Amino acid sequence: MANSKLGIPLLRRLRETGTRWMSSPAAGTRFAALWGNGDYGRLGFGNLDSQSTPKPLFPSSFRDQTLKSIACGGAHTLFLTESGQVFATGLNDFGQLGISDSSSYVTEPVLVSGLEKEIVQISAGYHHSGAITVDGELYVWGRNSNGQLGLGKKAGKSVCIPTKVELLSGISIKMVALASEHSVAVTDDGDALSWGGGDSGQLGHSGEAGILGFLKSKSEYVPRRIKKLEGCKVKKVSAGLLHTACVGENGSVFIFGERAVSKLRFGDEKNANTPSMLDMLPSSEEVACGGYHTCVVTGAGELYAWGSNENGCLGIGYCR
Repeated sequence: MANSKLGIPLLRRLRETGTRWMSSPAAGTRFAALWGNGDYGRLGFGNLDSQSTPKPLFPSSFRDQTLKSIACGGAHTLFLTESGQVFATGLNDFGQLGISDSSSYVTEPVLVSGLEKEIVQISAGYHHSGAITVDGELYVWGRNSNGQLGLGKKAGKSVCIPTKVELLSGISIKMVALASEHSVAVTDDGDALSWGGGDSGQLGHSGEAGILGFLKSKSEYVPRRIKKLEGCKVKKVSAGLLHTACVGENGSVFIFGERAVSKLRFGDEKNANTPSMLDMLPSSEEVACGGYHTCVVTGAGELYAWGSNENGCLGIGYCR
């Protein structure tokens, strides 16, 4: 079954699931379950072993705190507890774990340094990380090769300790999504801001550098408001390797960046430098981007997916 106008496969109607969390009926304890590639200790089990099936990671790994959410990066993982603390495990070659020592990788969750306020949301990019405090401040750390930390041109190529994005002072951030070399944030007012590498249009700024960017560069070294999304009141955002997607308050879905529109019958262009609205898609609530594919959940609980289907990413029963 598919939306005939868009050509996007409707996978199935979604219901509440516990795919990220597993619970013990006897003890009533919630814990994380992780599986996949174990290189660099990204799974947090104290070794480099990969797991072909879900394996639990209990609260004892987080100082007996209950977990609230997980964020998976390129080869590192972040964990947020209910009390607002952040733990990290995995590769640390650019300081993406946010720890004070110089270890190249860590195989068990360690407490992220320097986050003194309660954290309410986390995000993990390919080599960088971010966290939002209870009062809307954004902290970032890790690789900064293309300005993806939003700390300005004078910031180092890597930042090992969580650092507040001072240019956002006075602006309350409610959500952040990190990708390979770009980052996107949403304010409490629903404005979308982006920064970092923009060669593929993933920043949504028409391919033009901002006042503080390098001359003729498509990178942004400080957060910049996405003008075409003004008035949309963005409520959800996600970032793929070279594209970005977001959902507006009224359920509209916008996409921009490499391969974002070419498979959705917007013409032959491979890149969309500014947000394009998928006006034929049903009103949506959630969005999630993989490397080169995108999924949305509609208000009716339906799941749509499009983009690259390498390794069966779209879940439509075949690979292509």
